[in-house]
Amino acid sequence: MASAGIGRSVEGTHAVLAALRAGRVRSLRVERSRQKGLAELLSEAEQRRVQVQFVDDVRDHAETTAPQGVVATCAPIEALSLKDLVAGAPEPAALLVLDHLEDPHNVGAIARSAWAAGMHGLVVARVRAAPLSAAAFKAAAGALEHLAIAEVGSTADAVKRLSDAGVWTVGLSASAKSDLFGLELLAQPVAVVVGAEGTGLAHLVEERCDVLASIPMANPLESLNASVAAALASFEVLRARR
Repeated sequence: MASAGIGRSVEGTHAVLAALRAGRVRSLRVERSRQKGLAELLSEAEQRRVQVQFVDDVRDHAETTAPQGVVATCAPIEALSLKDLVAGAPEPAALLVLDHLEDPHNVGAIARSAWAAGMHGLVVARVRAAPLSAAAFKAAAGALEHLAIAEVGSTADAVKRLSDAGVWTVGLSASAKSDLFGLELLAQPVAVVVGAEGTGLAHLVEERCDVLASIPMANPLESLNASVAAALASFEVLRARR
């Protein structure tokens, strides 16, 4: 079943416009002083007969500190089961599994890169992880309207189930001996597993991945930011398939 709140509140011009075009927006709050700059968004809202309330300062109704003058109340996005996510993925599947990331801005940035690179969906933990909040939707700039999302109780269990379903699971690990770049199996059904900020992959998750791979670097660095690593991995999947 869907989380009660996935995408119920969306902020920022790009994220709100994408939600409008997806038909999810039920009402808008817009700052009076920004109407001219939000003309395209307001035109879309008018065409879709979405209720608009003009206010002096939309930040009173926002979750983030910079909502760009607009906050939308939306019908929630329905999360999928892992089984349905895999079944609905195009062949070959291209997924990202997020192992308890804590920063919603990172999650949003990952979604943005994943969609740009042609990934199909995200697998996220239901608890002890960053929620798919207004901050995540704003950072995603509309990408979360397009990516399929599966919520799971256990990332380690999800990795095993993906492997059992014929999807290669590739865990990103700075200490892995195999390079991600040039990894031939990326052209096959694959799920790239990204660890949490600072701690990386959980021990059990790492154990259950089919392959561990590192991103080659010219100069020594302990690790890359999770969203940067996920972006590089997503575009390497795209390159491998072209």
